[in-house]
Amino acid sequence: MWWKESIIYQIYPRSFKDSNNDGIGDLAGIISKLDYLESLGIDTVWLNPIFGSPNDDNGYDISDYYDIMKEYGTMQEFDILLQGLHQRKIKLLLDLVVNHTSDEHPWFKEARLSRENPYYNYYHWWPAEKGKPPFRFSHFDPSGQAWTYNKATDSYYLHYFSAKMPDLNWENPQVRKEVYDIMRFWIKKGVDGFRLDAICYISKDTTWPEIKTHDWGAYYAHGPHLHDYLQEMNKEVLEGTDITTLAEAAGITIDEALHFVEEHRKELHMLYHFEGMNLGYLKDAYKRPDPKGIDLVALKSLYTSWDNIYETGGWGTIYLTNHDQPRMVSRWGSDIETYREISAKMLITFLLTMRATPIFYNGDEIGMTNIRFESIDDYKDIDTINMYKYLQSKGEDTTRFLLDQQMAARDNSRTPFQWDDSKYAGFTDGTPWIKVNDNHTFINEAAQEKDERSILQFFKQVVLLRKHQPVLVYGKYQLYDAEHPQVYTYTRTLDKTMFLMVLNFSKETIVYKLPFLMETDIEPLVNNMLTFELEGGNLTLAPYQALIFGPLPPVMPTAAAAEVKAAVLPLEESGELAV
Repeated sequence: MWWKESIIYQIYPRSFKDSNNDGIGDLAGIISKLDYLESLGIDTVWLNPIFGSPNDDNGYDISDYYDIMKEYGTMQEFDILLQGLHQRKIKLLLDLVVNHTSDEHPWFKEARLSRENPYYNYYHWWPAEKGKPPFRFSHFDPSGQAWTYNKATDSYYLHYFSAKMPDLNWENPQVRKEVYDIMRFWIKKGVDGFRLDAICYISKDTTWPEIKTHDWGAYYAHGPHLHDYLQEMNKEVLEGTDITTLAEAAGITIDEALHFVEEHRKELHMLYHFEGMNLGYLKDAYKRPDPKGIDLVALKSLYTSWDNIYETGGWGTIYLTNHDQPRMVSRWGSDIETYREISAKMLITFLLTMRATPIFYNGDEIGMTNIRFESIDDYKDIDTINMYKYLQSKGEDTTRFLLDQQMAARDNSRTPFQWDDSKYAGFTDGTPWIKVNDNHTFINEAAQEKDERSILQFFKQVVLLRKHQPVLVYGKYQLYDAEHPQVYTYTRTLDKTMFLMVLNFSKETIVYKLPFLMETDIEPLVNNMLTFELEGGNLTLAPYQALIFGPLPPVMPTAAAAEVKAAVLPLEESGELAV
């Protein structure tokens, strides 16, 4: 199962590299950077949607599943890109959106003409003669309403996202057949798998009961036939292939994860959850950062729980940002220049040493940061723009909302990749579709390529370590000092090999008691700083310092880890204790 050993690198095509100076990234731009991708050591590229689209939501509103978005290039260029990746032993996951289409897709253009049109039943409708449709919330609609009236059919169509993204009717077998045909087309092309957008939303309760909940994601993710459809997809398309699937699993709970990915259920292969992404936000406002920051004890508990759930089967992923989240170092570390490089390296260490398939977003490897727009006019993302309109219509505080968005907005991660220190960061010679971060003059790939101590070089080194140490892929994960408010300590153990990770998630210098005795002259295998101080079992950790010790023999914990019920291996079995 190759995806377990993969390191996934997500590319947002619109912002990666522009080849024709129209200000929009494209396939030819990615092709020009294939050697760079190979140099990173990553195994798999996840490409955000590249299909035909009017771009209401930057490609997540698909109008043609069988062609390439005009701004991105041609099918011939796609073939060249795929061949170039495969020549470099890099696999490709396409981002496939099948919960909804664009309202400009031929199916919906036909569907909205007449109730008698055969495509009418490709979507969900509420006849106007039945009165007002039962309330459903739209994530992207300025009014929050998920039903939009269509005059020609005298009925309302459903859209969990914007009004230009009508939901497909998966209860119609013909729709499912169309989806499976689309997947087969791209598999025949040679792609290696799919990231399935909003896949938990595909099944709807078509009795349309009145519901009272503010947790719309959880309701939408529990349609009555969800797992029936996923099992059918597996049988019709995936079974007998080496294709993998990565599910966007918004709305599900940890207890449900195995329902999607346990091998015997024959559904999907991997998923990523949103529980981690909800940490550090207040519950009484939209994506409002908690002024107290991230609660590390809660973070450790959450990621440990998600590791534990896969003990009996299935496989997980781990990530700290993507195209829907702010920049990794701004959210989880610190983008203050004093700490930016060191905290970025610490977060890279975390992702590459956990038991799950790590997913990095383009720019993580050079420590790109939030851009922090001050005006709504600078935003391009439908989520921010329409939420601003919604709050404005309700008389809410839009100034405070814009302040919150400086940390939380999706556009923070969508600014152009910073290749060099030229006017537009080497992304384009035209006018970029979205502003370039001013800090590209000192945060860029070209400068870091030359600096042996840069974030980029550190990323490559730790990637190489993971690829050569199966213990960092398959080894058992064990958390220590769960209640420590600043330090995240854990081991990975496989057979008689163990690695110890000690990560300071804070801006403070911490004197930390190691959970087991080690040789006094031991040196860390990986250290994101020049300093290292260990004396009498006490480790002095600088702000955001990350250390990897190993390979070590499994050891007994000391009193500092008394909460651990048993050692990784009994002393008499291991034959030695590191002292």
